[in-house]
Amino acid sequence: MAQPNPVLIQNATIFTPQGFLEDGAIWIQDGRIQALGSLAQLPTPPGVRRIEADGLILSPGWIDLQFNGGFGRDFTDEPECIWEVGVQLPQFGTTAFLPTIITSPPDKIDRAIEAWKQGPPPGYSGAIPLGLHIEGPFLNPAKKGAHNPQYLRQPDLDAVRQWHVENGVRLVTLAPELAGALDVIRELRARNIVLSAGHSMADFDQAQAGFQAGVSYGTHLFNAMPRLDHRSPGLIGALLNNPEAVIGVIVDGIHVHPAMVSLAWKAKGSQGLTLVTDAMAALGMQPGQYRLGDFDVTVDQTSARLSDGTLAGSILTQDLALRNLMDFTGCSLEEALPALTQTPAQVLGLTSKGRISPGYDADLTLLTPRGEVVAVFVSGELRFSSPGFNF
Repeated sequence: MAQPNPVLIQNATIFTPQGFLEDGAIWIQDGRIQALGSLAQLPTPPGVRRIEADGLILSPGWIDLQFNGGFGRDFTDEPECIWEVGVQLPQFGTTAFLPTIITSPPDKIDRAIEAWKQGPPPGYSGAIPLGLHIEGPFLNPAKKGAHNPQYLRQPDLDAVRQWHVENGVRLVTLAPELAGALDVIRELRARNIVLSAGHSMADFDQAQAGFQAGVSYGTHLFNAMPRLDHRSPGLIGALLNNPEAVIGVIVDGIHVHPAMVSLAWKAKGSQGLTLVTDAMAALGMQPGQYRLGDFDVTVDQTSARLSDGTLAGSILTQDLALRNLMDFTGCSLEEALPALTQTPAQVLGLTSKGRISPGYDADLTLLTPRGEVVAVFVSGELRFSSPGFNF
């Protein structure tokens, strides 16, 4: 949406591809970043609106590659709600996301494709759904997690005929060891869809075959895959050992122990790790019973689980994931931010998001040095501000 008047955010510590720019200013107009530098360097466009950001960090907007729903709504059960949920995401710093559809009948995936293709309702003012993350149905039954085994199936090309970037399919999670998986990986990769290994029993060699066919990402590392073993490194070892592979990690302290988060960080760093929430319908809600796909999920103050105790998504937010990453690893905010911005943008091949540079979309998250969200802009428009923020 075009922005009628220019905006100048000034006296911010701006996170640029070269690192922090102290006492910086940024000129936003028509939904894009026009210029950045010191305040003295930037022109003063007619009618400019100034925003004082003294003491705050200006980050590129945050991108979540795995998000199942929130605020009482589940994308798999009700794909049409992606826009309604997206309106509320900026409060957590998120400016773009992949609505995630877990294992379900084909018509649910078709509905999700149609909901995305219809586009936002008039006047939409939330985080941007970049497309869909289809997690399943080509998963290993031995690592099904919270996915309904009734709908799991072997990979085949006929089942993915409608899976194209033009139809909103941007990322697909599957188990690379399944019969037919490598053919599906090659075909979807040729369509510029990102392939991720997850819910898998792949050994090290099977994972390597998946990489060679086109797998470049790993879904919620350590979860729904065999444990790391020094004689049988499996999928975890393959992902951590491959410098080209990027991994998603749920940094809530429940899905992955803080020590293992630190281990993954040391192996991959912010260029090889993305902070995903895997959040489900209970995000932003009180503890109680919620849905994830076909199953009832019991949610307490910290976790979401099936009746047998299996973790079923999370209630994690990206701002909390950022703070947890810094606490668990000792990394700085400057080191951590690419895992929310530049790296997920690169995973999807986005050329206008994930950085603060002239010409990039003005998706911006303004935060404290501790990682607390103060204000969020999507395409240059203010979509969230904390109490007391003067805009």
